[in-house]
Amino acid sequence: MLAKLTSKNQLTLPKAVLSNFKDTEYFEVTEENVRIVLTPVRFVRAGAVQAKLAELGLSEADIAEAVAWSRRAK
Repeated sequence: MLAKLTSKNQLTLPKAVLSNFKDTEYFEVTEENVRIVLTPVRFVRAGAVQAKLAELGLSEADIAEAVAWSRRAK
């Protein structure tokens, strides 16, 4: 499959390739051995993190205590 580079340095990727990444909006772009590598990036929203902490029964005090413990453990 081919991807065309436009005059504005933009690539149009084939639908067949992107069909495996339906919910992905962002890709990390790196260069490895004269190849362009796209890696899907999924952002975790703060609300999702807060919901997971609540699900686990962790409070802000628990997190602060864990961070303090971690810093002392060095």
